[in-house]
Amino acid sequence: MTYTIGGLIQAADYNGFVANTASANVNAVWNSTYGQPALTTANVGATVTATQWASLNNTLTSMGNHQATTLTSRTSPVAGNTIAILANVNTDLTSVNSNKYYAYASGSQYTAWTGTASITSATGHTNTAWTLTFTDTVTFANATAATNFWGAGGYMKIQFSKSSTGTDADADWNNFINNVCGTVYFTSDASSKVIANVTYLGTKVVGGSGTPTTLATGTGWNQLTASPTTIYKQFDTGYTYTNDYVQVTATATSSSVLTLVTTWFSAARATSGSSRYISGGTATTGITFGTAPTTVVTYFPPEVVYLANTWGTTSVASTASGPGY
Repeated sequence: MTYTIGGLIQAADYNGFVANTASANVNAVWNSTYGQPALTTANVGATVTATQWASLNNTLTSMGNHQATTLTSRTSPVAGNTIAILANVNTDLTSVNSNKYYAYASGSQYTAWTGTASITSATGHTNTAWTLTFTDTVTFANATAATNFWGAGGYMKIQFSKSSTGTDADADWNNFINNVCGTVYFTSDASSKVIANVTYLGTKVVGGSGTPTTLATGTGWNQLTASPTTIYKQFDTGYTYTNDYVQVTATATSSSVLTLVTTWFSAARATSGSSRYISGGTATTGITFGTAPTTVVTYFPPEVVYLANTWGTTSVASTASGPGY
């Protein structure tokens, strides 16, 4: 590239910063990852205007602000003035490309899921194995909206809850769900990223005293396929019930649909001993948790201070089923 201090600014130089597919560039992040309007390239042989150069510089600043990435100091040129070379553009482009999944903040938590997230009737069996299944279907407006949501810093939050009482097994399951299991977060990509001052990989668990046998830190939306991937599995740590577990799988059902299936599994017991069914309880609404066995999926969309909303509205539809009693 001929871009050097004291040299002329050529269209090829400017276009390389904007859209050179062979290296870090503005549009690779601003447009392809965040869905913001792409910067246009300059015509070869034409003059690169102060307005074009200021647009590139201001867009770099917006990306840096969105990511909380520190950029070098520079001032955008003003129309009518001589355009001077702006130093360290390549350095800043490398930084914002490396940190493209970072975000200084998130949008407000979306809690308006629809359907049923709780099992309100007693469920399970006395001694045989049983399974509760919670399915959450996350639907984006289209494939592009999904790409923009994840790329700009959106992520899922998966919570478990149960506090109902009345059966022999309730106390153990209440402890398992509320104290051993944690809260699961699912993000865009396997790469390390910082969103709202919290570091994430693909899947992250926060809280809970247990150590998951599976925690798919190397799996985010970008790594999913049409086959379910187990992103979290936690076994009970109780003395008697160590074969019981909670598991979450994630599937890219399509390019615009994420399916999260959470399984609460109780292993078979010997014929003697206390029964293993659990009580129901009151249902959860939004993130106001009732007493019933519940799995809730909500999400945090990207921030809209430095970015325009290019991901639209995302819905979450929930179902819950068990064997009855």
